[in-house]
Amino acid sequence: MTAYLLLNHLLNFMAPAALVALLLVAFSRLFSAFFGLKKAVVQVWWLHLAINFIVGMVVLAAGLLLSGRDGKMLTYAALVLAVATSQWLQLGGWKR
Repeated sequence: MTAYLLLNHLLNFMAPAALVALLLVAFSRLFSAFFGLKKAVVQVWWLHLAINFIVGMVVLAAGLLLSGRDGKMLTYAALVLAVATSQWLQLGGWKR
């Protein structure tokens, strides 16, 4: 496997975690006014993005190790659940 193909595989493996983290942080800022909050929920958006991305990568790696393949739907469902839980914990959702 060439370096180009290895990089391509790694980027494609990380893409779902990056996209879910990015969309979750963006939508939490966008919908903060919809839920009646006076200021934006996410103050340090890049930190939330980084933490959500890391959580997503851990879930994807665990799914790869447990199932032997990447791209299983159960892994993607666990990815969404884990990143959403991470965002909820970071925002202090249990306090509201």
